[in-house]
Amino acid sequence: MLASVLMIGAAAVRAAEADCELHFSLHGWSVLYKRAEGRGRVVCDNGQSMSVRIRVEGGGLTVGKHVIDDGRGKFSGVHDIREVLGAYAGAEAHAGAVKGGAAQVLTKGPVSLALSGSGRGWDLGIAFGRFEITAAK
Repeated sequence: MLASVLMIGAAAVRAAEADCELHFSLHGWSVLYKRAEGRGRVVCDNGQSMSVRIRVEGGGLTVGKHVIDDGRGKFSGVHDIREVLGAYAGAEAHAGAVKGGAAQVLTKGPVSLALSGSGRGWDLGIAFGRFEITAAK
């Protein structure tokens, strides 16, 4: 009896998770310190949506200038859209010129964000930093 109650409870928790995606654009630069800003929209399959601002900051051995025109992110571990807000930690190694693509996985407690995108610019290096999402005013 207890096992069936636990299984039903676990199924309810899984069912309560929302599939949320981030669509964004980003532009920035790096010379030892990396900085980028952008805007986006988070849309969830439970009907919630929100316009957001994005800020990326970090340091490392990096140099470049870049624009991401068609960025996408997939969240996991989200039950309410407000859980996507905050600062995510990540590290990356990158090298590219003219047109390129990138992919990265970031975490913030139980919430993960898998990013991908394509854009233009050039960059080279290793960066450690944060990817911050705030609600747009």
